[in-house]
Amino acid sequence: MSVDVETEQVDEPGWEVDPNDDWALAVIATVGRQLKLRREAVGMRAADFAVAVGYGEDLVYKVEGGKRIPRLDYLDTADRVLDAGGLIAAMKEDVRRVRYPKKVRDLAQMEARAVELQLYDPLHIHGLLQSPEYSRALLSMRRPTYAADEIERFIAARVARKAIFDREPAPELGFILEEWTLRRPLGGRQTLRDQLVHLLEVSGLPSIELQVMPMDREEHAGVDGGIEVLKFADGSAVGRSPAVDGGRPVSTPRQLRILELRYGIIRAQALSPRQSTAFIEQLLGET
Repeated sequence: MSVDVETEQVDEPGWEVDPNDDWALAVIATVGRQLKLRREAVGMRAADFAVAVGYGEDLVYKVEGGKRIPRLDYLDTADRVLDAGGLIAAMKEDVRRVRYPKKVRDLAQMEARAVELQLYDPLHIHGLLQSPEYSRALLSMRRPTYAADEIERFIAARVARKAIFDREPAPELGFILEEWTLRRPLGGRQTLRDQLVHLLEVSGLPSIELQVMPMDREEHAGVDGGIEVLKFADGSAVGRSPAVDGGRPVSTPRQLRILELRYGIIRAQALSPRQSTAFIEQLLGET
């Protein structure tokens, strides 16, 4: 899945390339070089090309110079304007991947290999469970604020990560959600309602176990922050939590045992999956 934002006559045809992301730099340099070679091969000046694709000339030079990640529709338009017969448009898949922040790509690659995920987020509905509208509302709350393009970039990345739900065989996914995150109407009541409906749809998938931690629980083992544990087919695993090694990814048996112990206790303290589904249905009726 992907989210493409339709924009006419926009000022910027994409996003800045992360100078610390060597793979993205190499990909975008190659894309820019191919665009320039094709434009010069048909004898079109950069100024004329800029008019044809609807962008400023200086930004066309930035794309050709590998300094900006072009939008996917930019490549489609360039392919048509330059009569490239699909050669430029064929680069969209590489561009689609590098437009996501490096840390998101790295996480998505690990998720793509995992056979089991245990996920607890005490602050928000987990990113893999967010609807695009809820993600947009949540990202819009950040301070300092993200630029509009950055928000759309993060949303597209989160939606793309949801390909994990379509894998065959599907990994086992366990989510623990806090009740208060299901009540706060970020983006408005309708956005929250749509998000609750989305959670009910996801909870019906056979490989998903979704549980809610009620606010009236007197015992709660999640006070030290979120937990992520990803397990792989070869028996290895990686985890992360603010309470373990400063939130850096860990993989030693001792560190993983701590994370799994905490996750198991939180899971036992939360509502069962069946009770959680009924609870979300109740919240939906109240919203």
